[in-house]
Amino acid sequence: MAIGGWRLAIAAIALAGCAPRAPIVLPTGAGTPYPAFKTAFEEATTACRGVQTIRASMGMSGRAGTTKLRGRIDAGFAAPDRARLEGLHPVFGRPVFVLVAENGKGTLVLTREDRVLRDAPPEQIVEALAGVPLGADALRTAVSGCGFGGVPGEGQEYSNGWIAAPLPDGVIYLRRGTAGWQVAAATRGPVTIAYADYAAGRPATIRIRAESGGRTSADLTLALSDVDVNSTLDPRTFQIELPDKPIPLTLDELRRAGPLGGS
Repeated sequence: MAIGGWRLAIAAIALAGCAPRAPIVLPTGAGTPYPAFKTAFEEATTACRGVQTIRASMGMSGRAGTTKLRGRIDAGFAAPDRARLEGLHPVFGRPVFVLVAENGKGTLVLTREDRVLRDAPPEQIVEALAGVPLGADALRTAVSGCGFGGVPGEGQEYSNGWIAAPLPDGVIYLRRGTAGWQVAAATRGPVTIAYADYAAGRPATIRIRAESGGRTSADLTLALSDVDVNSTLDPRTFQIELPDKPIPLTLDELRRAGPLGGS
């Protein structure tokens, strides 16, 4: 059985040729040494580096490939490496998909069609759904406001006032906000995260951009609300209810039906 009329479980509308967004602009060049980067980094990550659990409702807009995505995702994350994502229809509010990930394996249920994908790498499921290859822990640190985590190296300062330092597989950028240093952006491989609209030390808006083959493959904005940090999560959060008669779904099928499948 093929995946039905919903070209993507998370997509509410699919439009070819969406107008491109302004790019995420990061400082470039060598910069000048900034010896106090460690202190600035500790200040910027005070609110996020101790996040072990986080729940949030995330309004999503943007595009993946040529598909325009819009909807809401109710999410829960817990260290180490656990996540639950429920994609909700933007009009009717009913779950369109449920994804649960734990210990490097994910199970996805497309609720309208009783399709079930079992034991696949979570980052590959998320990439097939929304174009960004992020697993459970990467999503937790990203949503908490810490970029991709990690211990930064020596800092550099740029002409726009930002400071940056390398991570083992990327770069983290800081800027001064009204209450001190804050994480402005982070990169890891083909993915860039940018933060905006800080309140109480946490960003309310997250932009995620991914590249593939030298072009933008996804550009999404998440508007966070109802954020709850370090509360005890019900163990059932990371369990998933399967349909009475599940119809197997493969990762390749999901990729072909997803927003990058027809790009």
